[in-house]
Amino acid sequence: MDVAATVEAPVGVEKLFAVVADLTTYPHWLSIVHQVTAEPSGSGEAIAWLVELRGKVGPFARSKRLRMVQSMCERPNNVVFERRETDGRKHSPWVLTAQVGATSVGSNLTVNLHYGGSLFTGGVLERLLADQIMQGRERLLAVLQA
Repeated sequence: MDVAATVEAPVGVEKLFAVVADLTTYPHWLSIVHQVTAEPSGSGEAIAWLVELRGKVGPFARSKRLRMVQSMCERPNNVVFERRETDGRKHSPWVLTAQVGATSVGSNLTVNLHYGGSLFTGGVLERLLADQIMQGRERLLAVLQA
């Protein structure tokens, strides 16, 4: 599954990038992201976060915990987060890519989420994310204006 979304923001590239490059900000503007805790990193290790996702579609609720790392950061334009668990088991990939660019009125954000598993099938995750993205755009703009 691959989902993409864009949003225009009346703020500079640096300000927008600072928000999307730090996963601890996501619960403030994307309600599917219930909780994010920064994980202490050892020397030479990538920055990591423990992320709890929660979603409800009709009477069904799901919760998922992921350990995400910042696998690429080209400040102030590109950041990539990837699932990287430390339990030695094989896990479905989750990859979040955020690209920030300048516009004539501020900046724009393009986010791509790739999920390579089969837990969420039949379009359930896509519907849930589409709803979250619509709500999240306005909340992100409110966070940026604060």
